[in-house]
This record gives sequence, C-alpha cells and structure tokens, in this order.
Amino acid sequence: MDWATGGIDMTITKYAGIECINYVDLRWRRIETTLILIACTYMFFWSFPKCTLPTVSYNDSNRLGKRILLVLVCLCWGMEMGFKCASRTGIYLLNPCHITTAMQIYLLTAKPSKAVTTVFRIHLNYLNGPLLAIIFYETDTRELPLEATVYWAQHLMMLIVPYYLLRSGGVYNVEGLKEIHWNALAYSLLVAYHFTVLQTVSIATNVNMNHIMCPLDSDPFRGQLHRTAVFFHQMILCPLVCKTYILVSEYLLTKCEYTKVKNTLSCDIDSVDDKSL
Repeated sequence: MDWATGGIDMTITKYAGIECINYVDLRWRRIETTLILIACTYMFFWSFPKCTLPTVSYNDSNRLGKRILLVLVCLCWGMEMGFKCASRTGIYLLNPCHITTAMQIYLLTAKPSKAVTTVFRIHLNYLNGPLLAIIFYETDTRELPLEATVYWAQHLMMLIVPYYLLRSGGVYNVEGLKEIHWNALAYSLLVAYHFTVLQTVSIATNVNMNHIMCPLDSDPFRGQLHRTAVFFHQMILCPLVCKTYILVSEYLLTKCEYTKVKNTLSCDIDSVDDKSL
C-alpha cells in the first residue's frame, strides 16, 4: 500500500491522521452514518421507479470533436494517475472527481444506449465537484512538474465535456427542469458512496478521503454536526448546479445568436445541417 498512502503527510490534520479520523465522536459517527444511509436508501427507492427515459434514435456518430475530447480527457486522467503513483498518493483516485472523469470517458466511448443516457443524467449532478474544486482549490501538496496544471486541466475538462455532449444531443439528453427524481437518485448514490466506500477507506488508512472524516479549518459548519450539515447543503447544491448548467447550456445552444446550433436541447445535432465539430 506504499504507492497508495506512502506519500501522504499524516501530520497535516486536514488531510490525514488519527486526530482527523477521530474528529467526530465514534458513537455519534455510527448514529449519523446509520441515519444518513437510511435516508439515502429511502431516497433511492423513492426516485428510481420514477426515473424514465425517452425513446430516441441511437445515432452512433463519431464526430471529430468527440474524439478530440476523449484524447484530452484520457490524457489528463492518465497523467493524474501517473502523478498519484509517483507521489505515492494513489488512494486519492477514489475521490468523486476521478470517478466522474471515468464516467465521462465512458460517455465518450460507449455506443448509444439507454445506459449512456442514464449515466449522463446522473453525472450531471456531480458537476458541483469540479466547480468547488476550482473555487476552493487545493494545490499546496502538488509539487511535481505540471502536477498543479493537470489539476486545473482535469477539472475544467469535466465542465466542458457535458456541454459538448448536450450539444450533440441524441442519447445525451436531460429530464425536464421541474423533474427532481434524477437529482434525488444521483444524490443518493453519491452520499452512499461517501458513507460506505470513502468512510471505510478513511478509517482503514487514516486518510481523510474527500473530507468525509474532518472538515477544513475554514469550514463554516465545523463541529460534530459538520457531516450532517454537508448532507443537507449538498442536497441543495448538487441539483442547483445541475439545473443551472442545463439552463445555461440550453440558452447557449438554442437561443444565443452567436452559439446557437439547434432549436431544442434534445435535438440530435446530426439531424440538422451542421458542419462544425
């Protein structure tokens, strides 16, 4: 496990260490985890039956822009994995932003299907991750050449890829703005991942995975209830960022005279007379 955690400074309490892992009282941590997982389970079984998919023509287009994006995303992700192994911090590849990047690679490579639409709609709810990573960036431990640059490139690419896919249309379509079932489904999966996989890995390695065990010093909700606070404010932020992203994309793709390429967001770009990437 040296390649995974050997390079992590356990003295920096916001990233790792016994003090961080034991920040929340053990008894309350168990109660909190149980209650949140019960809420996630309810949210999942409430939303899943109501998540429907439209019938669209599966146009397996292989546009140049899609191939270029795939190369760039794979290059960023590959370099990031290389940096993690070189710095012996490979465990951070389990963080949500890396999982979301993997989902985008799947979306850029998989043949059109209902599974692609499902993954696409779910991953749109995780765009608050790269947005927060850009606003509250943490690059102080990235000391290798170009390591910080790749950090910025990867998170920017995470915000660019969905826009291009929305532009392509077809299986890359979204639910109505007033529909919240896909948001609830995606959020239940995200929280369950944090409180099962990431929390378990954190306890086993003493590494604070995605700040699941202890908060940053600047966290306004710092205290024994900081994880409960995160559960509620991210319940608002995740769908808010998702819906805002869709609204902005819809305006740029269907209304703005300088960037308009089609009449509706769900329209397949190959069904219109378009010669661009």
